[in-house]
Amino acid sequence: MSATRMMILGLVQWMQPVHGYDVRRELLSWSADKWANIQPGSIYHALRKLADEELLREVATEQVGSRPARTTYEITEKGAEEFTALLRGNWWSIATPPDPFMAAFSFLPAMPRAEAAAALRNRAAQLGAGNEQLRAAIGADWARSKPTFVTWMWELSMERSEAEIRWCGRIAGLIESGESYLPVGVKDPAPSGWQDL
Repeated sequence: MSATRMMILGLVQWMQPVHGYDVRRELLSWSADKWANIQPGSIYHALRKLADEELLREVATEQVGSRPARTTYEITEKGAEEFTALLRGNWWSIATPPDPFMAAFSFLPAMPRAEAAAALRNRAAQLGAGNEQLRAAIGADWARSKPTFVTWMWELSMERSEAEIRWCGRIAGLIESGESYLPVGVKDPAPSGWQDL
């Protein structure tokens, strides 16, 4: 929640007074759902929670026709302090987001070698496709209306993906070559893995 919390507080401070819809639209235009794992549906809940904690203040609620009511928010002094603390904390520390792939990779011996190598090559292809989408987004007209640092974040994401693409290819090649990946003295399982999956 700290990334979601920080980003919502920061955007409200930046855009205030602002509707939750505009916060959501801005986060999605930055692709924050992908690189910060901010789910679109969680944004409204987070806004309400931050208001309950007195980090945000509801300044107006309006309803147009049969549309859902729209609440306008501003940041409180307490919210600005929280945002600054989260911002500085995230700038000066390194945190690795949990990736279920890492947990799955820790059971490499349970996968048949051919399937493990194919899965790594597929992962590399998916990462490559994601990079192509980001390159297209960077070149799109609408991207020019975004702050330059958004493009820089996308570039960082692409660089990280390129490193993982190279790693996937190298490890897939080692697995295909029959390289042992178990500690010395432990017998390599059959090519089909621990069991037929």
